[in-house]
Amino acid sequence: MDRLQGKVALVTGGALGIGRSVCELMAREGAAVAVADLDQEHGNEVVQEIRERGGKAEFWKLDVSDEAQVKLVLHQIELKFGPVTVLVNNAGIGGANKPTHELTLEEWEKVQAVNVKGVFLCTKYAIPQMRRAGGGSVIHMSSIYGIVGAPDVPPYHASKGAVTMMAKTDALIYAPDRIRVNSVHPGFIWTPMVENHLKTMPDPDAARAAISSLHPLGHMGQPEDIGWACVYLASDESKFVTGAQIVVDGGYTCR
Repeated sequence: MDRLQGKVALVTGGALGIGRSVCELMAREGAAVAVADLDQEHGNEVVQEIRERGGKAEFWKLDVSDEAQVKLVLHQIELKFGPVTVLVNNAGIGGANKPTHELTLEEWEKVQAVNVKGVFLCTKYAIPQMRRAGGGSVIHMSSIYGIVGAPDVPPYHASKGAVTMMAKTDALIYAPDRIRVNSVHPGFIWTPMVENHLKTMPDPDAARAAISSLHPLGHMGQPEDIGWACVYLASDESKFVTGAQIVVDGGYTCR
């Protein structure tokens, strides 16, 4: 219950799915959690649940692609809880599923604005706080598609490849400051986003079975599978881990 005692964690995209699980588990382990999302209703629900269990949390509405908002929210978190020492760059969108030659520039840039620019901005404004605190942990939520390719959703895959390399680069830059930077690579995780996507298909049950079969373990993951990986990276248990790719994919990328 105290793996993250004394730490201040900012989790972007914290209202639903993986982000929600990260917030709940980090609060359970003692962190003060800043839940940041555009979804205010579900974000406030997460905060309420954390507080009911005796944890410490606050919600901030945040568009991670807006530099002024990111700068302001980071400042407000520091005033409320103290310097951010854990940053989970989880906010992300899937984007248009078209071949590259059919994509519009707007469709491409929309994904990069959230998935890449958002990671850059949150990291940019969290690093000075971590330096003042004497260290910290930055966790980029990448994907199996930041490691291997697939013939769909080009903007998304490109963004996750960028995030993977951003983690390695910043791991080298900020190691002297005792700031560790790592990326997490989920396989398919059963979240509201995946569930809603499957509902658009002619046979959702068959689609779920097909996706599950892509993983050698035979099923999709759960949000807490990723949440616990983030808790590990945020904790001092991982004090010698930086620039790493933590793959939580049921064996998907073993092939």
